[in-house]
Amino acid sequence: MPSTETILTGDRPTGPLHLGHYAGSLANRVRLQHEHHQTILIADLQALTDNAGRAADVRRHVRDVVLDYLAVGIDPSVTTIALQSAMPELAELTVLYLNLVTVARLERNPTVKTEIELRGFARDIPAGFLTYPVSQAADITGARATLVPVGDDQVPMIEQTNEIVRRLAHIAGRPVLAECRALLSNTPRLPGIDGRKASKSLGNAIALSASPDEIRDAVRAMFTDPAHLRAADPGRVEGNVVFAHLRAFDPDQPAVAELEAHYRRGGLGDATVKRRLEDILQALLAPIRERREAAARNLASVDEIVRGGTARARVVAAGVLDDVRQAFALERWSAGTLERWSA
Repeated sequence: MPSTETILTGDRPTGPLHLGHYAGSLANRVRLQHEHHQTILIADLQALTDNAGRAADVRRHVRDVVLDYLAVGIDPSVTTIALQSAMPELAELTVLYLNLVTVARLERNPTVKTEIELRGFARDIPAGFLTYPVSQAADITGARATLVPVGDDQVPMIEQTNEIVRRLAHIAGRPVLAECRALLSNTPRLPGIDGRKASKSLGNAIALSASPDEIRDAVRAMFTDPAHLRAADPGRVEGNVVFAHLRAFDPDQPAVAELEAHYRRGGLGDATVKRRLEDILQALLAPIRERREAAARNLASVDEIVRGGTARARVVAAGVLDDVRQAFALERWSAGTLERWSA
């Protein structure tokens, strides 16, 4: 890997971020911001693809997401935090890229198929939702990103972005944009407390801003092994949400391995491992919650972080858009140059 990469990642502002985001991407972002050029995009336009009836909630959650970024350690002096809807260059890139993708290809995207089933859209799929992989491709290329930290469920989005980049090079007859690579975390998919994928929409995740009581209640409700009725019984750690969280967040992994072996052979109760997990999560989230509360006391500063980051990101995106318009032979029609068409 080159010594310095350009990173683009982001989140849909549909609610506060949760432990699944932290394990899957946020922890990586905090580390990578000191090693590479990083932009984090708040994807509010993509959030509207299935939340158009709750647009006010999406707008309100923009600040929630920024507060969560600051709380986990994202430093706006080294990481650019930008707002998707304030970058018209990305919208134009999306429109141009739509000419390079078929409906059949979008419907085959495994991530899109899964999300369509999860939301019960059947054939009533909002067009914006079906095409959001193209919007993601605009986001990634609009930052000239070469590395994208994601969970493994988002790898098909990276593949589709690179297909668009290659298709653009084909019609231009030359390379136009760089391809990107996915960077997976050690915990690519953290289950929710009920064993399903952790999701804001399912309400089965622990928010980074969760109170001590909310953390305690969530851990107590976590799915373990339904056949493990007594502490003396052997239990399964596969599919056990408590052990999945211990593997993700317990700093003493050899101790976790010993607990798993003990649980498998019997003699270890669910209450014991849940108490250990609760202690770990309380210790992890307490300083995050405190930093979030401190940042929330100065919302004007939070808004300025977004304004400044968006302005910087637009400079890069404008250069990308110029390159893509040239590939589509549109550069002579761009704003301010129509008078030169007859030249």
